[in-house]
Amino acid sequence: MTRDIDRRGFIRPAGTLGAAAALGVRRGLAVPLEGDPLVVALRDSLTPAQASRFLLPWSDPRRTHAANNWHVVPETIGRAYSTDQRQLISDIVRSLTSDDGHDRLTRSMRDDAGGIDNYSAALFADDSDRLAFVLTGRHMTMRADAGASGAPFGGPVFYGHAVEFNERPEHPGNVWWRHARAASEVYYALDEADREVALVAGPSPRDVEHSVRLDGAGRTPSGVSVGALADDQQKLVSGVLDEMLAPYRELDVDAVWKSIQANGGVGGLRLTFYSDGDLPDESGVWDRWKVEGPGLAWYFRGSPHVHAWLNVGAA
Repeated sequence: MTRDIDRRGFIRPAGTLGAAAALGVRRGLAVPLEGDPLVVALRDSLTPAQASRFLLPWSDPRRTHAANNWHVVPETIGRAYSTDQRQLISDIVRSLTSDDGHDRLTRSMRDDAGGIDNYSAALFADDSDRLAFVLTGRHMTMRADAGASGAPFGGPVFYGHAVEFNERPEHPGNVWWRHARAASEVYYALDEADREVALVAGPSPRDVEHSVRLDGAGRTPSGVSVGALADDQQKLVSGVLDEMLAPYRELDVDAVWKSIQANGGVGGLRLTFYSDGDLPDESGVWDRWKVEGPGLAWYFRGSPHVHAWLNVGAA
């Protein structure tokens, strides 16, 4: 199955890596070419006092925690890091996203918390040179570990946006609302029988990390099996995943698709829409829906504003 995705996002022009190299040179440090070089450069730039607070053990549970509003360390980026380090953190965020994804992400951070300086960032490492970066704050859990954990993104992630707390049904100005529009197109492409299976009237999943666990323990699968749909409908689901993955860098997009294919492909997924919590909208766009399978769980909760949870397992 072919995919049409934004391929601009992994390694940025020389100026981005130049910031890392320049900081490394000023400190007499080499910047390795393997892994995420910007993350390595940030680690190498830490003073001993910073390292004691912001360089945490790999085993620390915060490395793989996700939430809709939390700080991985108490200090914000604007208070914890130097001007050069803050630029490195901004460059890391840019390197993790496509151009369009970066524009949307920075707008959501500005609207939700006044910009990246009001978020928090930490690093996690161990004796085997594994290294992970985690960025958190309002409507944000973002990470990079260059595949050290074996799973795309290094664990569950969260993103969201609130143009206003109680958004109107059409969610004007919300940078992530296009995801819901894409998914809803699949719903209306289903025949009546499949719609009845796909639509769940009972309670929608809770707005917590547990709702995107991959083991499925204690849960009965809901929704319609994508593998039971016609080929053109399966292609629509694949297109939804492309749309949702478009904000990320190529490295992570490819890792997600590798995981999907290793776990039964698009046909191994299920798609569920929830009437619970759906805002009345004449356009018929669903506010709450989920796509999940053995190696992927993606829950989009669009009311009262957008919260989205994503967890992808190793291939």
